[in-house]
Amino acid sequence: MSLDHARAKPHERLATLLAPELDAVNTVIRERMASQHAPRIPEVTAHLIEAGGKRIRPMLTLAAAQLCDYSGHHHVHLAAAVEFIHTATLLHDDVVDESGKRRGRPTANLLWDNKSSVLVGDYLFARSFQLMVETGSIRVLDILANASATIAEGEVLQLTAAQDLATLEDTYLQIVRGKTAALFSAATQVGGVIAGADEDKVQALYTYGDALGVAFQMVDDLLDWTGGAGIGKDIGDDFRERKLTLPVIRAVAAADSGEWAFWVRTIGKGRQEDGDLERALGLLQHHGTLESTRQTALNWAETAKDALAPLPAGELRDMLRDLADYVVARIT
Repeated sequence: MSLDHARAKPHERLATLLAPELDAVNTVIRERMASQHAPRIPEVTAHLIEAGGKRIRPMLTLAAAQLCDYSGHHHVHLAAAVEFIHTATLLHDDVVDESGKRRGRPTANLLWDNKSSVLVGDYLFARSFQLMVETGSIRVLDILANASATIAEGEVLQLTAAQDLATLEDTYLQIVRGKTAALFSAATQVGGVIAGADEDKVQALYTYGDALGVAFQMVDDLLDWTGGAGIGKDIGDDFRERKLTLPVIRAVAAADSGEWAFWVRTIGKGRQEDGDLERALGLLQHHGTLESTRQTALNWAETAKDALAPLPAGELRDMLRDLADYVVARIT
């Protein structure tokens, strides 16, 4: 769908609606990223947290709790915990991927070093668990602990699947569900749980977050090939890093012998030459895998919107529906 650009974007409208709670989340984040003995911790953390991220994940927790009529304050702690988990994974990812740019700025590992990024990421994971425990909910702790394990598992799976041309779509989806969708679904689910919502509503929130996260990552993977405003990285990074994302997996599956040899050389063996990125893009266009990936992402966005049906109708639910459209709007 085309967006009405005269209207505020869904995440901006959510931020306005949730402004008091978001302010409280930011206060908790600033307090908990402090360190009496290691000033590098807040330096590194602030570099990433204050880099202009949209805070979509913590907003999902706040929105889910509000949708379920929560009147306490623990959703603020959970939203901060979710943001800490997300920030920790970004710090670790940039080390693993040897990235030099994140959100259009130099990465923490480039400005400081890999050791600082890894250890500060560990610190933020620990802080997130402290925040979870403060809610007093074992189920919330279980959900976010499982999500943290699933995220790490997804990253390791992606590491082992990289360069493996036998990687199937099912494995790709498992990676996406691990590295991205797990935190989206946990963020929405714990909002319902902390509010004491009925199980059908908690399940609806989980399904919404899961589908939204899958669509979000598929769009990112597609934009790595096609470009787009605000992606914060260079076109073709995944190709250079030999990652098997959905457009490539589908192109490899459709390859003839000559194309297969190309993928073996560039992805399997990593022998990339000038012009290879352009040829790879041409093969994706030839086999229609960019378009098919776009359609798959749109289908996941529809799944996310459909999942909201059991939740109370109103402005907040409409914003979450619009957010699903917004996530895929960059590829429509």
